[in-house]
Amino acid sequence: MPEFTYEIVEELGVVSEGSGGWRKELNLVSWNGKDPKYDIRDWAPEHEKMSKGISLTKKDLAALRDLLNELDLDA
Repeated sequence: MPEFTYEIVEELGVVSEGSGGWRKELNLVSWNGKDPKYDIRDWAPEHEKMSKGISLTKKDLAALRDLLNELDLDA
């Protein structure tokens, strides 16, 4: 498996926290030195391990926000 690097540029918020201390977070992350993207994934307490997740451009994040705003969560 190829090596990769990451830098959490900004911690934006915690979506949820599991019983083992892992937290689903929204962060701004630079992967392999590239421009940072908005990233949603589970992280170990000290950000030393991570799960699979999703990275979004600003445009993708705005489109997701618009879709979420249209959902009827009371249904």
